[in-house]
Amino acid sequence: MNLILLSGGSGKRLWPLSNDVRSKQFIKFFDDGKGNRESMVQRMYHAIERVDSDANVTIATSKSQISELRNQLGDNIQISLEPCRRDTFPAIALAVCYLHDVEHISEEDSVVVCPVDPYVEDDYFEALKKLYELSQEGKANLTLLGMEPTYPSSKYGYIIPKGKDNISKVSMFKEKPSEEVAKTYIDQGALWNGGIFAFKIGYLLRKAHELIDFKDYQDLFSKYETLEKISFDYAVAEKEDSIQVMRFKGTWVDLGSWNTLTDALGEGSNIGNTLLSEDCKHDHIVNELDIPILCVGVSDVIVAASPEGVLVTNREGSSHIKDYVEKLNTPVMFAEKSWGEYKVIDVTAESITRKIALSKGHHMSYHLHKRRKEVWNIIAGEGSVIIDGVKKHVKAGDVINIDIGKKHTIIAESEHLQIIEVQIGKNIDVGDKVKYDLSKEALEASL
Repeated sequence: MNLILLSGGSGKRLWPLSNDVRSKQFIKFFDDGKGNRESMVQRMYHAIERVDSDANVTIATSKSQISELRNQLGDNIQISLEPCRRDTFPAIALAVCYLHDVEHISEEDSVVVCPVDPYVEDDYFEALKKLYELSQEGKANLTLLGMEPTYPSSKYGYIIPKGKDNISKVSMFKEKPSEEVAKTYIDQGALWNGGIFAFKIGYLLRKAHELIDFKDYQDLFSKYETLEKISFDYAVAEKEDSIQVMRFKGTWVDLGSWNTLTDALGEGSNIGNTLLSEDCKHDHIVNELDIPILCVGVSDVIVAASPEGVLVTNREGSSHIKDYVEKLNTPVMFAEKSWGEYKVIDVTAESITRKIALSKGHHMSYHLHKRRKEVWNIIAGEGSVIIDGVKKHVKAGDVINIDIGKKHTIIAESEHLQIIEVQIGKNIDVGDKVKYDLSKEALEASL
């Protein structure tokens, strides 16, 4: 089975755990059964490996998410890189061209496309395999997976099938309705539209060439910024006559708000350093800080804390936080990178202090700064610092001074190499960073 996972977007609805860099699919909410926490994308990817170990998985994503994806899934994942955000149709077209032109997948083979971040169980992946098989049969150009509604929701679009059989032709699509109208749709056998499609690669290539002037994958990639922002539903699905839908009655939850997330996590699923009094009822606490959160005598509240800020809300109010978060103007205080992660622990007018953790065998990019110098305090682990091509072994207790204009990186040689980094200068921002290639010889000598 060929599978394209759409990993896009940044999140405000799960603030302060999600932000412009860290999307909801990367937050580690879920117990992996081994005493560790895993994210939505890890949960999805590992389930695919478990249900169909031969699945050919490609993740369509933007450059800003590649570091987090590799941090959480490893360096060997297959990625279709979107040069910029252009909605789901351009993203799918680019990924399909990648499969055909770069991975040399036949036009007669099918592909299933789905979001990376719903909360699902193994029966969902069995349904994806069935969707792939239906597409291979070729009875319809486009095969959708529709979710049996559990309530009349105004949050989802609806697929109206021509019948109530397990597999039916599609009559029409309806946009997000009022709850009252949604009830009438459900009475007709309507299904939630979860954005899950299957089609033959040749079909989508033809559609892409009808709507976009391009030659091949490389040409489409180079023109990507000029493409119209348009969803797959609008560009393809709603105009297709040869289209069918398969019903899915299993677990499928869009974890787009604190309400739906806490429902999925269930009672007693508080995360991090938390303490609640015995009279607290139906509370959900997620704490990513190194300090404790204590709740006494409160019920039906959600508390979330990260370096970005602290949220305190009742369940009803949690669905309305986005408008308030938009008013906040704060820098990104936490990020996962391909080499590890960092947290900002202090900001002044002319300095930023970060706590950095690198994974063994990984290194930062080799780079310099034009407007700031840095001081690295090694607080745990061992590694090698390279400054202007000169390598030096470092360990806990060492202090490294890096002047403006000096190329530098650090390579972790032990688990959990940790650094307190102090950036000193004016107008500190990402534009102050210039990256260079680090020679293979220098890396191999340091590992």
